[in-house]
Amino acid sequence: MAAGDTPLYAQVSNKLKGRSTPSLLDPLLAVGFPAHSALKALAATGRKTAEEASDWLHCHRNDPSLDDPIPQEYALFLCPTGALLEKLQEFWRESKRQCAKNRAHEVFPHVTLCDFFTCEDQKVECLYEALKRAGDRILGSFPPVVPLVLHSSVSYLGFFLCGSPADIIQEFAVTFATEASVLADCTVKPCTKQLHLTLAHKFYPHHQRTLEQLARAIHPGHSCQWTAALYSRDMRFVHYQTLRALFQYKPQNEDELMLSPGDYIFVDPTQQEEASEGWVIGVSQRTGCRGFLPENYTDRASEADTWVKHRIYTFCLATDLNSRKDGEGGSRPNAEFPPPQTSRSFSSVQALQATVARKSVLVVRHGERVDQIFGKSWLRQCSTPDGKYHRPDLNFPCSLPRRSNGIKGFENDPPLSSCGVFQSRITGAALLDSGARITSAFTSPALRCVQTAKLILEELKLEKKIKIRVEPGIFEWTKWEPGKATPALMSLEELKEANFNVDTDYRSLLWVCASVKKTDRKGNGSW
Repeated sequence: MAAGDTPLYAQVSNKLKGRSTPSLLDPLLAVGFPAHSALKALAATGRKTAEEASDWLHCHRNDPSLDDPIPQEYALFLCPTGALLEKLQEFWRESKRQCAKNRAHEVFPHVTLCDFFTCEDQKVECLYEALKRAGDRILGSFPPVVPLVLHSSVSYLGFFLCGSPADIIQEFAVTFATEASVLADCTVKPCTKQLHLTLAHKFYPHHQRTLEQLARAIHPGHSCQWTAALYSRDMRFVHYQTLRALFQYKPQNEDELMLSPGDYIFVDPTQQEEASEGWVIGVSQRTGCRGFLPENYTDRASEADTWVKHRIYTFCLATDLNSRKDGEGGSRPNAEFPPPQTSRSFSSVQALQATVARKSVLVVRHGERVDQIFGKSWLRQCSTPDGKYHRPDLNFPCSLPRRSNGIKGFENDPPLSSCGVFQSRITGAALLDSGARITSAFTSPALRCVQTAKLILEELKLEKKIKIRVEPGIFEWTKWEPGKATPALMSLEELKEANFNVDTDYRSLLWVCASVKKTDRKGNGSW
């Protein structure tokens, strides 16, 4: 910590004295984290759990800015849920597919109520109290239906909020700003101009007609549960590009960044003079460290992907069972301030229609396997004389899981190549973007297939919710594999040890049925 920062944190400590320490702060202080670092970690993770804040601190142990008194920026949005959100997300996907990405795709569907403002880390809970007070004050008068009027111009397409409902929502924004200024001692600017929900912004003029046609499919009368959501972002990287790591990268030099799939990297396009061709210099959101990284290991991400959701206030009950599809709000303790419970007027037919969904089976081929690229002798290329694995080419896997028969066991059970990993991940990302809902996953016991299933589920954010069911009956070894016997595959225990979330309780039926009777070409059968 710089010497000049000491008085600031002394003031913070003095303000904390004489009042009860927040419960989330206690376990962090108990293990020795300084108060200012613990408060910073809690603010950066949305004050959800002490465990998340502790993990954040461990990841940022080498962050040169850890002790800098840089607060988060916060904003208040009015967010739709339910059937209206589904239609908006469908518009997001189709407009991106047909007319390319525009500025609106950087953020989720929302109405801005208060522009971004700063709040000191030790006063974040006061913002939550301000949100609750403002919500409680207008809860009884919040409009059951928010009128949305489509507006279009050569560079903007969106819905305007009109009439007295818009006045009530603006009153809520002003009340929150007033409460926040009193409780959290911060300056909040409510949006007093025309409230709007942007559909497309800064697009090519020749796309205007197509965007308008897509927008007309959104009926503002769709059932909707409106929530006020408080988000934060790191104010240092507002005008940076956001990249998302696709592959793991282990630094070869001290000035390079460690990358793990899913990491977000902030890159300033104006400060790349030091980077060689094919490389960029950026700051990792996960660690706070700065360094060089290979650009082809990343892809562009949206601005809001790195924002942190703190709390939501739910105004009115939805009118269909899918109204909670936004998903995050109620998943953690104290994540929202729900209104008093009221009766719902569902008919039995509406309830049945809302709960019955069309089911289908999605068949996916595994990604590129390493032996397809490097030939049958691939294992000799990556084996040391003492039987250990090394990576001779970037398209070889970063590492291999442990198996009982050693590295030779991969000869007839090859893993995915790095390109195969990429293929699997973008398949999962495409399924997520399409809105597909996966309830179960079956895979061949071949390692490449289990890897593909795991990577797709990770992109769908389902890797912890859905266990992979390994089904030997769909392994086509008689057609694709050499030899007359089934190759030695990894056991469920080995897969589990290798961090694959496999279902050890699943028992195959296809395998039993397939082995009941064998018939030769003359028609003679044997059991």
